[in-house]
Amino acid sequence: MSAHVEEIRLNLGHIELAAHLFGPEDGLPVIALHGWLDNANSFARLAPRLEGLRIVALDLAGHGHSQHRPPGAGYTLADYAHDVLRVAEQLGWPRFALLGHSLGAIISVQLAGALPERVSHLALIDGVMPPTGDEQGAAERLGMALQAQLRLTAKRKTVYASVEQGVQARMKGAVAVSREAAALLALRGLMPVPGGYCWRSDSRLTLPSAVRLSQTQAMAFVQRVSCPTYLVVAADGMLARHPELLAQLPFEHTLLPGGHHLHLNDEQGAALVAARFNDFFGRA
Repeated sequence: MSAHVEEIRLNLGHIELAAHLFGPEDGLPVIALHGWLDNANSFARLAPRLEGLRIVALDLAGHGHSQHRPPGAGYTLADYAHDVLRVAEQLGWPRFALLGHSLGAIISVQLAGALPERVSHLALIDGVMPPTGDEQGAAERLGMALQAQLRLTAKRKTVYASVEQGVQARMKGAVAVSREAAALLALRGLMPVPGGYCWRSDSRLTLPSAVRLSQTQAMAFVQRVSCPTYLVVAADGMLARHPELLAQLPFEHTLLPGGHHLHLNDEQGAALVAARFNDFFGRA
């Protein structure tokens, strides 16, 4: 196992993204996509354990050291999928695998369903589909999202007096993580500002989505995936709460101990996930 990582930047024309590069140059091409409000360090423990892969772990737009989208733009799943395709084009990868956690897993499934000829493998961690909605609530949802956009201009980011305070806040975030995981995410996520530190992530990432897919629409992406797929479900994570969804998925999946960030929270979790994915990529 090599822990060597290279920092790169990718100018996609419409935006510049930062990324970490792992693995041998002749390895299987893989683009790794982290979860909501995380960054490329989400894969700092897992990626060095994966064998025979050339992994580009992105800071998604608006996260980590990547640029924010311009004023007036948003962060839809389709926009993220477009970014990933642009990355693959720049790297000269006509086919590539996707390794996704949470939001990154959702983006991966949607891209693999939309363009199945481009994606060779899917390795997913505790994520498959976005939250869905019913048609009757569509207008109300759009109104809520528009009002949130207007209110955002008056909001200011929280400033922490020290890095440690920022780490403590991330540990207690919407999805709790270990202290070690929070510290790794803070390395790319915190930036100095007058009075202390704040998180780099674009405040627009916290806005509610204006549109949600129906359950049928979301499953249409799942059903169109044609590549080998392996899903790791965290026993104390999000997907384990939805056994009815897991029963509908056509993907191979396994339940592993740990929380939603089991691949990052500790070395044991990273090793368990790596063992499953190494077996998957070795035989897929």
